[in-house]
Amino acid sequence: MHQHDSTTAAGLTGVQWQKSHYSNSQGACVELAGLPGDEIAVRNSRFPDGPVLLCTRAEIRSLLQGVKQGDFDHILH
Repeated sequence: MHQHDSTTAAGLTGVQWQKSHYSNSQGACVELAGLPGDEIAVRNSRFPDGPVLLCTRAEIRSLLQGVKQGDFDHILH
């Protein structure tokens, strides 16, 4: 995963941000947006125009598989 210093959500035009249906109503959510090519942008919904983290589809796929398998459950306890 990497972040380009100049990449902000405000600078990404025409992208569709999506958050989980499990996100809370206070806006404390992680949102993802598919970009042209192999990248996916990740942002914090509390800062909708703020910095984004750019990840490859393979990186997001690995993260989601780990989440589904419970690899990160210990972090929440």
